[in-house]
Amino acid sequence: MTNNQDTLTADVRNAVEQGHDVQELVRQLTLRKISARSLDLESLRQIADSVLKGARAAVQHELNLSASQTDTARTQLKQAVAGLEGAFAQLADASKLAVEEATSRAQKFTSEDLARASSDLKSLEALFIETIQTSASASKDAAGEILHELAAHARTHGTHIGAQMNEALAIFAHQLSATGQAQAAAGLHLAQATTDLLRQIGAGVLSGLADHVKPDQPLPNPLPKGEGSIALSPRGGKVG
Repeated sequence: MTNNQDTLTADVRNAVEQGHDVQELVRQLTLRKISARSLDLESLRQIADSVLKGARAAVQHELNLSASQTDTARTQLKQAVAGLEGAFAQLADASKLAVEEATSRAQKFTSEDLARASSDLKSLEALFIETIQTSASASKDAAGEILHELAAHARTHGTHIGAQMNEALAIFAHQLSATGQAQAAAGLHLAQATTDLLRQIGAGVLSGLADHVKPDQPLPNPLPKGEGSIALSPRGGKVG
């Protein structure tokens, strides 16, 4: 586990140091790590922490140099955080689309599955902000100050994660109402459906979803097939 997280930290640091399309590279690196693990909220917290650790390490030296270099480093750190935010927002959006697609086919998820996914989704934006704040507190320098600012801004103004999360929760609530108390054991599993949907995004079939959560950016280069799938597994259960 530690070696995997260290690798992610190193990859993010390298991406930020290179300074080219930082937001997109960090988003892709985050999605690749998410797709490789059995997920629960703690796993997502560890991934986010590793991403921020790599981004902090990449800009620490530049933040102590000239004003122009400091401005560049600030921008790169903000882009790295935006990339992490975009990856988390895709998770919420994909879950929503998975439910909508199942509904259009007159299929239902189990009520337990929907309730668990709803509970985890409600924590997703808070987890993102808290992890930024924790990373800021661990860095007693300019990078920490920037992260404090980003956490405060996200707490006050919200995030793409929150916007996608609220849409997903509304869909979940409607589906739960339709499902009722009695649900056949053979019902669909949301985590698996979300994984399948994100796998299509990874293959470039649904690249518009990646663009949807970061509308000011150009369409991303699709990840290699199978490397873009993510799902929030209920109670840490394995998916896929």
